[in-house]
Amino acid sequence: MMPNYLSHLPEFAAFFAMGMLLLAAFWSLYTLATPHSELELIRAGSVSAAVMLAGAMLGFAIPVAVAMARSEDLWQLAQWGLVALLVQFATYLAARLLHRDLHAAIEQDRVSVALWVATLSLCTGIVNAGAQLA
Repeated sequence: MMPNYLSHLPEFAAFFAMGMLLLAAFWSLYTLATPHSELELIRAGSVSAAVMLAGAMLGFAIPVAVAMARSEDLWQLAQWGLVALLVQFATYLAARLLHRDLHAAIEQDRVSVALWVATLSLCTGIVNAGAQLA
């Protein structure tokens, strides 16, 4: 007899919805926290804005994905999502402190700066995810 893998579809749907809600909340807060409009810059063709936003989103999504795999319920997932959010915002603040003209560089489409911030965000997200597995 074949196992019924779709029997877990309700749990999948709930965890997927929570993950998307967390991602939307992070995106909303992140774009509010930056002094420039990422979407306007991206629409105008700014590779730097797209790279920096993509790095932050992936740096958040990776630990959320690990939290999904390890959480026993939605409340636990939400808590780990909050931790991931705080870690990414701390990373963003560190980037701003280390590169005082960060937003001017992004508005000038300096890709090297965006790649540095995206890498910092991704590395922090990967370490955050790994710490959840400890």
